[in-house]
Amino acid sequence: MTTAAKPPTAHPTDDRRTVAMVTLGCARNEVDSEELAGRLAAEGFELVADADRAETVVVNTCGFVESAKKDSVDVLLQAADLKGEGRTRAVVAVGCLAERYGGELADSLPEADAVLGFDDYPDIAARLRSVLAGDRPTAPTPQDRRLLLPLSPVDRQDTDAVVPGHGLADRVRLDSGPTAALKLASGCDRRCSFCAIPRFRGSFVSRRPSDVLAEARWLAEQGARELFLVSENSTSYGKDLGDLRLLETLLPELAAVDGVERVRVSYLQPAEMRPSLVEAIGATPGVAAYFDLSFQHAAAGVLRRMRRFGDPDAFLGLLERVRETAPLAGVRSNVIVGFPGETDEDLQTLCDFLVAARLDVTGVFGYSDEDGTEAAAYDGKLDDDEIAARVAHVTDLVEELTSQRAAERVGEEVRVLVESAGDGDADPEGRAAHQGPEVDGVTTLTGGSTERRSPGGLVVARVVASDGADLVAVPLPPEDRGEGDE
Repeated sequence: MTTAAKPPTAHPTDDRRTVAMVTLGCARNEVDSEELAGRLAAEGFELVADADRAETVVVNTCGFVESAKKDSVDVLLQAADLKGEGRTRAVVAVGCLAERYGGELADSLPEADAVLGFDDYPDIAARLRSVLAGDRPTAPTPQDRRLLLPLSPVDRQDTDAVVPGHGLADRVRLDSGPTAALKLASGCDRRCSFCAIPRFRGSFVSRRPSDVLAEARWLAEQGARELFLVSENSTSYGKDLGDLRLLETLLPELAAVDGVERVRVSYLQPAEMRPSLVEAIGATPGVAAYFDLSFQHAAAGVLRRMRRFGDPDAFLGLLERVRETAPLAGVRSNVIVGFPGETDEDLQTLCDFLVAARLDVTGVFGYSDEDGTEAAAYDGKLDDDEIAARVAHVTDLVEELTSQRAAERVGEEVRVLVESAGDGDADPEGRAAHQGPEVDGVTTLTGGSTERRSPGGLVVARVVASDGADLVAVPLPPEDRGEGDE
């Protein structure tokens, strides 16, 4: 969860209001929050970091899985509690949970003064002023947003449908750190049987390269040193613009933006990976050799029921190509266990694959029914206790494998983007190329040269120890540096 770290300058008006943005969920939501904040600042709202200092608290919710929904509701209730204690007068829900459930959320959560959908984003300032005036706007009616956008990028210019994070909108940074999310696309055209995201996020829509590059330059001017490219499926970037290899062209251009030290790509669909993209990510100077591959499972039968493709041999072959291109590449993934019909043999296939794959980090999720998905109607459901037992089993395995993989990196040379300078006796911390923001561990810098140890600095160091996914590294003098991990 993030809130505004530093209030940006807004255009003064006679009707100045204070607002705090609270963001839950993924980096895509962070971009949406920064665009909402930009619109509000442009319309005279003052952004504040702490919810208890704001007249209006806007909670950008996550609706991905049951635990995320619960977290979103809990945060909304916590914000509502502020209305009886201080300055806060209104709490507004936006984001995926608000879009997905609309009136149902509004009815079940009267503590929220408004539930707004994606179509309210362009007029967010007017909506908040209306709420502060005592109005309770009608919550959005849930709809299948895949039906709202024509496929032609030319025709898209004429549609009234709202695509959050699309184009080049007003944006302010809510986090002053050296890493910034940069949205490549919105929506998804895949039909995974367990996933509801395409219904409320819509069809896959690539942003134009010129808009992506313009925003990258702006982010660099704002102090971003690493650009974290986000979307629901980055491997599809450009397909709706007539060029499926557009990402391969765009990556070197992004890496060449003045001030950018590193470009990182997130969420790669294994079934859509191609040799040219492996090469572009693994061998382009300035691009992190980092492969965020969404395997989800390894047993072929389970993957087919998920409406996905692959098997252990195919996935291991992809990993072999990745490591032939970039021997020190970082690889992370997520898996779902307890999917309807998953057998003991299927679970063992997944575990055997994870042992062979040598992934740096793996997220483990237990299956749960999601409203409106195909899998919710499947038979062969496992009971909650069995799913929990399988999650615990795979999590224990993954923790051991993650520690082993990190230990294998002792002796490697890494380039660490410093995120925290440390205070008191604490050493500086940052992330190497194989460590994505927030989810893949950190690297602590100890001893050695003090060169570039302030946030945003890029330090070349040698790994000397590991603890779980975390590393300890010693900065190297110039004469001792090799090629490193990028």
